Amino acid sequence: MSTIEKTIDVDVPVRTAYDRWTQFESFPQFMEGVEHVRQLDNTHLHWKANIAGITREWDAEIVDQTPDERVTWRSTDGTTNHGTVSFMPQAPGTRVTLRLDFEPEGIVEKSADVLGVVERRAEGDLKRFKSYVEEQGKASDAWRGNVEPGDLSAP
Repeated sequence: MSTIEKTIDVDVPVRTAYDRWTQFESFPQFMEGVEHVRQLDNTHLHWKANIAGITREWDAEIVDQTPDERVTWRSTDGTTNHGTVSFMPQAPGTRVTLRLDFEPEGIVEKSADVLGVVERRAEGDLKRFKSYVEEQGKASDAWRGNVEPGDLSAP
């Protein structure tokens, strides 16, 4: 398992940064290699991405979500990954921290991991998120419910 942790400061209020991040289907607009994310319900997502030249698909479950603080997920099948993105007020905007744990599959992905390709991609994704959220501003229609660890009754 490999771990990446990256942080960026964005010049928007924490609510705006959180609401924009939780518009999961917009991820292809700022995440390199992500072809699509389909939100199945409030806690389940289906991903399709190109990782080191290989198309991967997986399902993920949000296991902990607190508005304006954090979103934690884990894959439930397909490509093995889990992580947390957290949001902290940081004058004049918000500090966004991404922690990603993932299992590279095959020689190509393992080589890309060793060479720091995935780490650079995560850093680039956060920089593109910064541009995206600062240009787009306030998100609309964001679900702001809580998901607590072990909560199987999330809407």
